[in-house]
Amino acid sequence: MPDKALSSTSHGRALRILADGHSHSGEELAAALGVTRAAVWKQVSKLGDWGLNIEATRGQGYVLDPPIEFLSEKAIRSKISDAGRGLLEALVVAEEIESTNQALMEAGPPSAGALNICLAEYQRAGRGRRGRNWIAPFGSGLCLSAGWAFDEMPKDLSALTLATGLVIRRTLRETVGVGIKLKWPNDLIWGDRKLGGILVELKAESQGSCFIVIGMGLNVSSFPAQLEAESQWSNGAVDLGTATEGRPPSRNSLAASLIDSLGGMLQSYSSSGFAAYRDEFDEADYLRGRHVSVLDAVDSINGIASGIDADGALRLNMGDAVKRIIAGDVSVRMVA
Repeated sequence: MPDKALSSTSHGRALRILADGHSHSGEELAAALGVTRAAVWKQVSKLGDWGLNIEATRGQGYVLDPPIEFLSEKAIRSKISDAGRGLLEALVVAEEIESTNQALMEAGPPSAGALNICLAEYQRAGRGRRGRNWIAPFGSGLCLSAGWAFDEMPKDLSALTLATGLVIRRTLRETVGVGIKLKWPNDLIWGDRKLGGILVELKAESQGSCFIVIGMGLNVSSFPAQLEAESQWSNGAVDLGTATEGRPPSRNSLAASLIDSLGGMLQSYSSSGFAAYRDEFDEADYLRGRHVSVLDAVDSINGIASGIDADGALRLNMGDAVKRIIAGDVSVRMVA
């Protein structure tokens, strides 16, 4: 879990002061931190290691842009529904961590019918599919993972990533008024740019049960240079601040809504499977009708994305045949 509490380091205490997005003079920070003006500059410079944008203006001071709403376990718990709180076995909010998915995988499965949640302000080694990094500056988004144990492996487990994407889509539409598309198998898209991603990890347990961890990363409020630097998506990244015309949601409120939605989906998935989400995916399908290139470890094939099968496999129309593509084996890129 986190190495140190944010308040235990000078640069962490400086961030607590700067988080409001207002201008704070070097003299004010020096007095609050009990250090010299020269030391203030060093401490503020360290915040760049977390990907934060600190603007320094002579005679005016330091400004954090955009400001940060810190995640709070207490605030999140207070906003989760009674039913959602009833599912929670653990809710951990870390300031700095290797990976929220890794933390839950190492912690092991929760009790049957219970939910473990881990969030972090900053991940040193956030992960995406196929070994890619997930980069997000401190406090700029939501890095949230959920752990759940199924008594029996669901028949549609391969489509759980898609179901999760649709749950996120519903939540954003209902709470923020933002409509997104899903790029098979795990990308969240707004305005042709990447808003976030999903990583589902699985560990088979004894007697047919399985333990899964669902990780999601969502860009909430970042400055443009951050989004440009962190994106591995050809069209670039986007955040909810842009999608809402400068009115990003509270991260604590959004986290609570997502926890509620994920808990409800996981409770019913063993019985309902992906069938409950299949039609909705057709509406959300970003790739449908597009020319794509499907890459595995040794080869690539081209075709037109033609929706998905009942189990979530991508249908690739190659002209003379339709090929089923399984999510875990490939990467999909759009082509001109």
